[in-house]
Amino acid sequence: MWIQKTITLKPRPRGFHLVTREIVDQLPELRELAVGLVHVFILHTSAALTLNENASPDVRGDFERHFNTMVPENAPYYRHTLEGPDDMPAHIKASLLGSGLTIPVADGRLKLGTWQGIYLCEHRNHGGARSLVVTAFGEAA
Repeated sequence: MWIQKTITLKPRPRGFHLVTREIVDQLPELRELAVGLVHVFILHTSAALTLNENASPDVRGDFERHFNTMVPENAPYYRHTLEGPDDMPAHIKASLLGSGLTIPVADGRLKLGTWQGIYLCEHRNHGGARSLVVTAFGEAA
């Protein structure tokens, strides 16, 4: 069984946001899989996806502060500056984190660890709604 759909995440401010529930809520077909895989791919170059701590918001804040230190705005060597000081750093951060995740499915649910959740890594000050292509495949329940 194969399922593929494009879903939209609501706009969020710059930062790291837990979006597992928002993704799962837009993918009711997931319940039809007994075993399989889900691939989630973001259709943007200035935002990313990653998998990490789902309980403490401090972790997401620390991610944001670390990435802002590691990839600063207004670096004198940036040439791609027409879209604002947050744009080129957003592209670099997105490349460092990646555009896709593959997650196992068991009994109609994402098989995540106890403390794992999917993050939308929004690197623009005003990134807007973000689109994801979600592809799920496996054996039907």
